Amino acid sequence: MDLVNTVALALEANISARISSERTRAADAALKSRRTEFLPTFSAEYNYTRNDEPRFSVIPTLGVVQPEEEYAFVTSVTQPLFTGFALTNQYQLARMGLDVARLNEALVRQDIVFNAKRIYFLLLQAQKLKVVAEEAVTMLEAQTEVAVNYHEVGMTPLNDLLITKVELANARQDLVAAQSNLEIARANFNLLLRRPIGTSVTPVDVLDFEPLSRSLVECLETAEKGRVEVAVADLDIQIREKEVTLSKKDYYPTVQVQGNYYKLGTDWQVDGGEGLSDSSFWDVQAQARWDFWQWGKTGHGVAEKKSKLAEARLSRTELLDNIQRQVKQAWLKADEFEKNIVTVQSAIDQAREGFRISEEMFKEQMATSTEVLDARTQFSETMTRYYNALYDFQIAAAALDRSMGKPSIDIAEVQ
Repeated sequence: MDLVNTVALALEANISARISSERTRAADAALKSRRTEFLPTFSAEYNYTRNDEPRFSVIPTLGVVQPEEEYAFVTSVTQPLFTGFALTNQYQLARMGLDVARLNEALVRQDIVFNAKRIYFLLLQAQKLKVVAEEAVTMLEAQTEVAVNYHEVGMTPLNDLLITKVELANARQDLVAAQSNLEIARANFNLLLRRPIGTSVTPVDVLDFEPLSRSLVECLETAEKGRVEVAVADLDIQIREKEVTLSKKDYYPTVQVQGNYYKLGTDWQVDGGEGLSDSSFWDVQAQARWDFWQWGKTGHGVAEKKSKLAEARLSRTELLDNIQRQVKQAWLKADEFEKNIVTVQSAIDQAREGFRISEEMFKEQMATSTEVLDARTQFSETMTRYYNALYDFQIAAAALDRSMGKPSIDIAEVQ
């Protein structure tokens, strides 16, 4: 399992990614729904009326003028002509809502990529630290065996042997802790991919690293242009502006045209009858409506939307401040760990050679057991520092990429 496959499987398995995808589909459906509001609507209505008694004309020859039972079937077509720009603004709002949903989906995927990389490198780190702990136990077991033999022949005091045994016991405790941390890291990895928690994991090691190639200023400029959150904030401002315009719709009248076709009858088949002079007819109506006085309701609504617009603009400014802080923190951490890698790399060979020399000198009775233990501790600490710096740098570099809105793994490539 390499890093690219890990990211691909995490994107496929993550529940948040599926939720964001469904939200995008919902926004797309809402946009299509808004589009239909520009088109005419068709409706049909069927009515039945039961009167207390039929009514007769005062002129006997005319007979019934209102039957006891009336049935009516009406079909209508309605076309809005002017709605105070409400339909246009609502459609544009729905379109921007779809854009926001797509951007939020991209944001979720960026977070998944970063989290997958972080968990992957934490797993590699836990594996390496376990190896270091195992090597420490192995070295101390060999040292203890030598110390026992030397003590039995009277070449080293009992105190040196006891110190060695204590160090061995401590190293075994460190190994148990390292094994536990590794199991936790494996469990987190499996949970990331939504696999059974005990599934075997064999990640491909990553020992190479690419030094930082961008200055802090370049990273800040990239983040301001590349962060999806900034694009979302810009869209939010546009949405608030459009809502201000939409809230002014009641300043205008609404105009619509409606055509109706009527069919009347004295039975359920609505085919005429006694008392109905015309069993079918049609009409066309043009309607204009204007609620010109609502006690300031429209004005207060506009004021509310303007305040929300001002809030959106302030939130964007606050977002840019937070992005700058995130980028700087991530860049400084990555720079710190990179320097630590370079520093500790030069000390590994020295620590290893120092331990070898101390061990040989102890065998020749030219060094004490304490000196050997100190050299061993120094070597283990050096290796621990190296692996911590290496994988902490990888995580910090991933965090820097995320803070700039540019993950080092192209999300499109792993689909």
